[in-house]
Formats: sequence, structure tokens, C-alpha cells
Amino acid sequence: MKVLKITTLILIASTLFTSCVSKKKFTALQGDHDALTVKYNALDGSLNKCELENTDLKAKLDGKNLQIGTLQDEVDYLKKNQNSLINQMSDLAILSKTGAESMKKSLEIMNEQSKYIKDLNLESSRKDSLNLVLVTNLKRSLSDVNDKDVSVEVRGGVVFVSISDKMLFKSGSHEINSSANKILAKIATIINDHKDLNVMVEGHTDDVPIKTDCVADNWDLSVKRATAVVRYLETTHKINPERLTAAGRGDNDPKEDNKSNTGRSKNRRTEIVLTPRLDQFMELAIPK
Repeated sequence: MKVLKITTLILIASTLFTSCVSKKKFTALQGDHDALTVKYNALDGSLNKCELENTDLKAKLDGKNLQIGTLQDEVDYLKKNQNSLINQMSDLAILSKTGAESMKKSLEIMNEQSKYIKDLNLESSRKDSLNLVLVTNLKRSLSDVNDKDVSVEVRGGVVFVSISDKMLFKSGSHEINSSANKILAKIATIINDHKDLNVMVEGHTDDVPIKTDCVADNWDLSVKRATAVVRYLETTHKINPERLTAAGRGDNDPKEDNKSNTGRSKNRRTEIVLTPRLDQFMELAIPK
């Protein structure tokens, strides 16, 4: 960008000191310089915004790592106490054989619980790291889309991509617009890059009742829209249907108050929910 500025200044200087160049050409070069300056300032602002978002995400990840460190300290403390108990057992000749066996089993259980806590936190950390990568990649891929129409966020440890209804459908319709492929293609690319993701598509409406020959009510419309997106991801972008789920929420999960046009507009949306396949995590969460 600095090279462009220098080049522009040289052109302007050449124009000033060359009598054969018209004032009209100088004005045109000045206009080019101003346009490049505006473009530079816009790109610089976008870069600063991305850096702030990355700093926020890193702070959250550091917080999770601190929690893991605290739990590891607790595990180390338990192991230290275990060794102390074993040494005491060796010195207590009056302990009965039954009592010693019982103590041994208790210590074994403690070891299993310590390993369980460590494995559980490692898996939780892996999920948080994956969410961080997903959010960063999605925001970068969708950077050219209006923030009012598409948003990416983490809620409850799950990544949500929220798309306004006007980006995908005509009013009251569940047929996908031809222009929707630009957005869905970018999201599908990231989904296909992460084979360990499950995908649930949720349809949402406002509370204005709808009933047509093809749509029974708001709930029916939300389900049909979610199903349309799922089928589109499967057929057009070859996402394995075993990873896909379609769900309709109707007007039962609004983001804003339906009393205003702005609120109703935000409630009419399709949300693509990306969750890691946590088969191993669920096994850890239910101790045997």
C-alpha cells in the first residue's frame, strides 16, 4: 500500500513540473490518489477489527488453559497424598490384611478418577481449540458479507453461523435463492475441511402468522427451510448426509423482540450449528 502512495505522489509531481500535461490530467491523478487513500484506510480498519477479535478469542483460550492447570495441580496433590498413605501403610504392622486390601482399592479408584479428570479436560480443551479455529476461518471466509446479514459466534461451547432469511429465501418461501450459493459454498468448504463436525441447520421465523397452499404455518416454514438448506449442502456440496440434521424452531426461539420491524427481521434467520463429533468425549463424561 505504501508503494501505491509513493507511485501516486511521483505521478503527481511529474504532472506539476511538466508543462505539456494538462490540468485535467493532474485532477484525474489527484482523484486516483484520493481513491487509493480511502481504500487503504478501509483495509487498515478491517485489519484492526480482525486483530481485536483474535485477541479476544486468545484471551478466552488462555482462561481455559488456566483452568486445566488448576485441575492438574489438584491431581498432583492427590498423587502426593497417595504416596504418603502408601508409606504409612508400610509402617503400620497392626493393619489387617482386609484393611490393607480395602485401602489399596481406594487408592486405585483415586488413580482412575485422576486419569478421568485429566482426560476429560484434555478433550474439553481440544473442543475449545477447534471452536477457535472454526470461528477464525469462518469470519475470514465471510469477511466480504455484511455483518448484519451473517454472524458467527460461540454459544454454550458450540459454533453458530446465523444467516438472515433474505440472504437465502424469498419472503414466505422455502426455495433457496440462486445467490445463496456464495455464502453456503464458503461454509460448506469449511465443513468439508473438518470431517469431525456434525451440522445441524435450524430454521427460525418471526411471530407473524403465515399460511399458504404450500406452508401450513410458521413452524412448517421453518422446518422446510432447514430441510432445503440440508438438501442443498448434501446435493450441491457433497456433504455426507450422516453428518446433517434439519430442525425447525418456528417463532419459539427469537433473538429480539417481535414488536418492532428490526426485531422481526433479526428473528427471521437460518442458523447452521457446528458441533464436534464428541463420541470419545461422551464416553469420558459417563464414567464406567
